Amino acid sequence: MAAGPTRVRAKGPDREGLDLSHRKAEHVKVVLGRDVEGRYRYWDDIQLVHRALPEIDFEEIDPSVTLLDRTLKAPIVITGMTGGFPDAAKINDNLARAAAEVGVAMGVGSERAAVLKGQYPESYACVAKHAVPLKFANLGAPQIIAQKAGDRAVGPDEVRAAMDLIHADALAIHLNFLQEMVQPEGDRRARGCLPRIGELAKRFPVLAKETGAGLSRSVAEALRDHGVRAFDVSGTGGTSFAAVEYYRAVDQGAEREARVGKTFWNWGIPSPVSVLELAPLGLPVIASGGIRSGLDVARAVALGATAAGTAGGILKAAATGYEETRKELETLVHELKVAMFLTGSRTVAELGRAPYVVTGESRPWIAR
Repeated sequence: MAAGPTRVRAKGPDREGLDLSHRKAEHVKVVLGRDVEGRYRYWDDIQLVHRALPEIDFEEIDPSVTLLDRTLKAPIVITGMTGGFPDAAKINDNLARAAAEVGVAMGVGSERAAVLKGQYPESYACVAKHAVPLKFANLGAPQIIAQKAGDRAVGPDEVRAAMDLIHADALAIHLNFLQEMVQPEGDRRARGCLPRIGELAKRFPVLAKETGAGLSRSVAEALRDHGVRAFDVSGTGGTSFAAVEYYRAVDQGAEREARVGKTFWNWGIPSPVSVLELAPLGLPVIASGGIRSGLDVARAVALGATAAGTAGGILKAAATGYEETRKELETLVHELKVAMFLTGSRTVAELGRAPYVVTGESRPWIAR
């Protein structure tokens, strides 16, 4: 997408008086330093059937894939994580540089801080320097409607600024209402989001992205009917943002929100279940939520996903350095290729037809 001048507003606190950069820094600190994982690893319920005679050579394997008209060297997306505070520039630069080198897609964290508050736009703009084959800008569904009288909702101008800031190819609109319910300063209004998403989808290629609680088929159908072009399921089983916000609520002395975070720590639809429900809709599906290995990527593709997304699994590497980030991505790709070899799959399309067995806690979800 062609770059253009990015207009951002002056820095300042948001409507609750909170500097958004503080919250974003706290999120990264919690994810890196606290236990925020879901209680159960649903991807381990998906067992690919071993092919003792692959009848292909490992060197033949081609893990490339097309996602939203862009060619990736492997079906991997670094899903949106961070931005909007000083240290985020280092993380996003490491991620973008490695994504460009390995040839995978990348998103950034919510750009609300930059396009509405003018907070640290450089922590996002560093991504524009790198030739990432597919980039996702990111804004939240709660911000596209007015949260109270007098608020101005995010509209096309802010979306264009968010996309121009990183030279994005598409816009991810994240659906994080569970997270908002646990945040002491969270946004509680959701009425009207769907038609607003439809309005934006008429002007921009939109990916609808959950943030740890999964997408059901009925919601995905409504989003598809409103022009959304792809989904990121981000189901339960990986990083729980109810858990992340639980720790923030405890630190702020917000007892009710802390209890809600603890109660809903494992709330949501398992990631593999979301993939199985959405794959028949005919739009690209990114399987995220608990993707920790190349085998998990292969499992997701076998279930019908176009690609798999990782965030928490690569954040530690990105917070350390570029070499560690690139090594982690290259290891994911190698593990994916091993899984392809052991299922006799020369291409990602063939992997999508590989037989699998569903076990464990995922099975009753599918049988319901």
